[in-house]
Amino acid sequence: MRRWREKKSSNRSLSMPSIYPSFSPLSQQLHHSSTSLVSLASPLCSPSSPRTMTKLRSFLRLLSSPVSDNKVIASPAPVAEPASLVLPECNDEEIIASVVCGKTPSYSLESVLGDCHRATAIRREALRRISGRELEGLPLDGFDYGSILGQCCELPVGYVQLPVGIAGPLMLDGREFYVPMATTEGCLVASANRGCKAMAESGGASSVLFRDGMTRAPVVRFPTAARAAELKFFLEESDNYDTLSVVFNRSSRFARLQGIKCSLAGRNLYVRFSCSTGDAMGMNMVSKGVQNVLDYLQNGFPDMDVISISSNFCSDKKPAAVNWIEGRGKSVVCEAVIKEDVVKKVLKTTVSALVELNTIKNLAGSAVAGALGGYNAHASNIVTAIFIATGQDPAQNVESSHCITMMEAVNKGKDLHISVTMPSIEVGTVGGGTQLASQSACLDLLGVKGSCFESPGSNARLLATIVAGAVLAGELSLMSALAAGHLVRSHMKYNRSVKDVSKVAS
Repeated sequence: MRRWREKKSSNRSLSMPSIYPSFSPLSQQLHHSSTSLVSLASPLCSPSSPRTMTKLRSFLRLLSSPVSDNKVIASPAPVAEPASLVLPECNDEEIIASVVCGKTPSYSLESVLGDCHRATAIRREALRRISGRELEGLPLDGFDYGSILGQCCELPVGYVQLPVGIAGPLMLDGREFYVPMATTEGCLVASANRGCKAMAESGGASSVLFRDGMTRAPVVRFPTAARAAELKFFLEESDNYDTLSVVFNRSSRFARLQGIKCSLAGRNLYVRFSCSTGDAMGMNMVSKGVQNVLDYLQNGFPDMDVISISSNFCSDKKPAAVNWIEGRGKSVVCEAVIKEDVVKKVLKTTVSALVELNTIKNLAGSAVAGALGGYNAHASNIVTAIFIATGQDPAQNVESSHCITMMEAVNKGKDLHISVTMPSIEVGTVGGGTQLASQSACLDLLGVKGSCFESPGSNARLLATIVAGAVLAGELSLMSALAAGHLVRSHMKYNRSVKDVSKVAS
């Protein structure tokens, strides 16, 4: 933190020439290219527009002005009107031209115009003219761009359409769920649906959520390794935990510190905080709590240099052993016993074939590959499809798909016991993309939309168990297709474009 302040201070002392060493060449280039730039647009940027040329000359004069005492001394020139005062009075064609010629930043359109849909349409047309590429097939209308402003996506030019299929009913813990899956992979929803059928005909599945805590791990550095170790001992001392909890928990009414684990590397200390986050996925919540603790620690350890609030010891959106072993987000185990006749009738294979394949493929095969958390057939397929449908962060599929699939014969070898253990499912039912209309509808279908006021966090925990249950169904079906040798045939049937729907149905 001290180093950051020093950097900030030193940045202020940098002279303008050291940052912008080429004012004159740049102004010359802009001068020579001004006619060609404005010709791309329309009347607002036309050389025949006195107002535009006056502002352009003022801008060029400013760039070529001498520098003294870190200040640009500009020649007297008419002051251009702020874009925010001009653009609302302009028509769309004029604003598009202003964006094309670089006068108006594309990112400012929403705030300047106060109309998110109009801003998107103007940005889209400006992009078409600048790139020379048509955007046919990328829809513009039919989306609420105001719903993503400031939280989901910047600089929008349209939206991508994804089909959503339903697998189910998923019989889980005595309840039925119809699972929404957004995907463009043929066979995926059909396969998960078959797995759900096999589970339902065998009495359904059960789940246990055995850990719930989001993590953030900053890295701090000290002058010596011994000094870094002092902070490690301080953080791990049980007498200090209550004070640290109070400091951490004041960041949110839902954030509750659960634990702190430290790892030392020379004079660098990596500190992994874990906390409950209610129905939110919780990355922002835990980061705020961590910042509170770092500010508090700075008083007792003034020589502590905060390198980064995220050190990769968290570990977010990367495969990491720490998540596989310690967990991150929700840790869930889900299991089911599939009856012998269901294995034969619905899954078209045998119990012994499935057990053997699981050992050779998911366990030994993954070990040969040096897999980290990938002891499964295709957990990430199911996780990603549900994540996209329900507004989760798709990039967190990386650690959320950590899964080990186990299969064994039970009841004197007649039936199949199957389980999936997933230590780091990172989901939420509030915040981010969960509030968008389509994603909110999918959460509502599952009965987990928004916060649960009676029991904060229960909606997010239920969503995590549904994800695990759907993964179980997907594992069961794909492994059966592999054991029976049906994988290629089914993909050739369902994963190829066929215009004649009757042929697919047959």
